[in-house]
Amino acid sequence: MDDNYIIQATGVHKVYHTGLVSVPALRGIDLSVRRGEMLAVMGPSGCGKTTLLNCLSGLDTPDDGQIAIEGVSLSGMSDHERTDYRARRMGFVFQFYNLLPVLNAVENVELPLLVSGVKLREARKRALEALAQVGLGERANHRPAELSGGERQRTTIARALVNRPALVWADEPTGDLDSETANEIMDVLVSLNQEQGLTFILVTHDRGVGARCRRIVWMRDGLVESEQPVTVAEP
Repeated sequence: MDDNYIIQATGVHKVYHTGLVSVPALRGIDLSVRRGEMLAVMGPSGCGKTTLLNCLSGLDTPDDGQIAIEGVSLSGMSDHERTDYRARRMGFVFQFYNLLPVLNAVENVELPLLVSGVKLREARKRALEALAQVGLGERANHRPAELSGGERQRTTIARALVNRPALVWADEPTGDLDSETANEIMDVLVSLNQEQGLTFILVTHDRGVGARCRRIVWMRDGLVESEQPVTVAEP
């Protein structure tokens, strides 16, 4: 395995079975992602974008092919080891925020640390630091209903960062936001990528989001159709 790459996937296949019907979602994907890269995966609905993210991150299991993250084969891990690895080394940002409404922002952000056994004092310290990173330090004690859509998504990003991950997966991270707020969220992600060297893999249908990344992978019918570098990705 090449140490320059944080993700190396070869020949990844995934088929979903519904009754007597088999639907091929991935049909032999080869993909490598460099450490510190900001990659957009784009394509029409149903092309396999989210399935690819789920398989690469270990949330789903491919039917065939090899996936290595940081040089370690996902197929060589048990379910428990994959879950533990995701908790320690990955962050996730989704279109719908998945924040617990009864908890305030800092409590939502620190929750993954508490679940993984980090003591409350340390979890609170790291959660406040993560909120400050995304510009929400002064909103730490507000519940999701008291936050705007952009602030809720920033809270989700802070939660993804709180375990100090090696890479962050984002599935339509701006899909539920207006264009101005979406640009603000992309400013945050691009800044984290450029200043901290975090690796981001974004699934998106938004060409504006893709233009802020360093490389776009275009998918169609479960295959990588083409790739293109992006020359400018400024916050």
